[in-house]
Amino acid sequence: QRSFSLFRESGIFLTLAKILKGNPRCAVKAAQVLSEIAKNEEMKKPCIEADLVLTLIPLLESTDQEMLLHAGRAIGRICYDNHTAKEALSKTNVAEQLVKQLRRAENHERLEIVFEVLQALAENDVLKVQLVEAGVQEVVSEILLRLQASSQAEDTCIVKAASDLIVSLLLGDGNCVRMVQLGVIHQLLDLLEKHVESGDVSVQHAALSALRNLAIPVVNKIQVLEEGVAERIQALLRSEMPPVQFKLLGTLRKLADGQADAAEILGQDPVLLNRLVQWCNANDHTGVRGEANRLLASILHHNRSQEVVKAIQEAQGVKHLVSMTTSKHAAMQNEALNALAIASAIDLGIFLLKESQLVQSLHKLLQDDNTSPEVISNSMGLLCSLLNSVKDIKEVHSLLITKNPSKVASFFMKS
Repeated sequence: QRSFSLFRESGIFLTLAKILKGNPRCAVKAAQVLSEIAKNEEMKKPCIEADLVLTLIPLLESTDQEMLLHAGRAIGRICYDNHTAKEALSKTNVAEQLVKQLRRAENHERLEIVFEVLQALAENDVLKVQLVEAGVQEVVSEILLRLQASSQAEDTCIVKAASDLIVSLLLGDGNCVRMVQLGVIHQLLDLLEKHVESGDVSVQHAALSALRNLAIPVVNKIQVLEEGVAERIQALLRSEMPPVQFKLLGTLRKLADGQADAAEILGQDPVLLNRLVQWCNANDHTGVRGEANRLLASILHHNRSQEVVKAIQEAQGVKHLVSMTTSKHAAMQNEALNALAIASAIDLGIFLLKESQLVQSLHKLLQDDNTSPEVISNSMGLLCSLLNSVKDIKEVHSLLITKNPSKVASFFMKS
């Protein structure tokens, strides 16, 4: 600690700043020294206090690759995981300067370095807003548009970096809305469709993360639907990559959340429903299986039409919702029970009770002492819907009276 203190008091930071500003011959070495110094947490704050980041930023315009490398590394290391540092930077015009550098960057090396620095800054809420105000979305959108027709490996790295930056910027609702207005959705979809063919998982994952965040604000959901995204995104159903499948399902579920129109589009697409049923059987990837089941339940929950119920029945999705009632997770149990209650109220004929094992599944829930009160309540609600069927009333009645009379009685007494 004492050596670090002496190092700080030596005036080295002011000396490095002078060299970086006024001695082009030595500036590369000074940037390299600074990038090594900035590895240490203790050294980051004095770097900020000496305005070294602002001194380094113009050096990103250099055509010297070694200068680009060391200056970029120094900026990134000073800013990375350093909340003091980022707070100090938020009081400067660093966001505006970096957006200018991003706009001027013409080669892959410079783009990668600037994106790396922007990603570090975007972790700070104040700097994120400043980046948005400086127009970073517009520049990223232009870069994606320029590169979407390319298949070069270097371009793929830039596309991933741009997509990751979008994800970081989209953590504010206002930023999400502005991104949609800029037309970034179709650029992301073009990239996704292209990289499904090439099998680049990292780009698909990053772009889907961005799309999922874009689908959160209600105003965005409406525009996303009007632009036909629900139909276009289904090209990704061909993907055989579990990480992509998982992220796709989460994106579609977020799109359907609270939107009857979106749920109707998804719930009446036989290709999508058949693929969902396949993923409901994905025993080698529990995450994909769980998300597929949750999307089925979400479609029923948000669009309560007979056509959607019938389409899910024809795709043989009902049996998976029944299996979902005995999930290990109470949230999934409730989602399944609510969806099945809605379906039964619309068309009780979807249940062949003996074949679907629904009564047995409900019996299992009611017998289990660990079943949560909410799940018990939803189970009983579904049973009440089933009692509307004269055909199967004896079977349901048997469950109510003989299987777990204490829980049944307790439920009705409370309600």
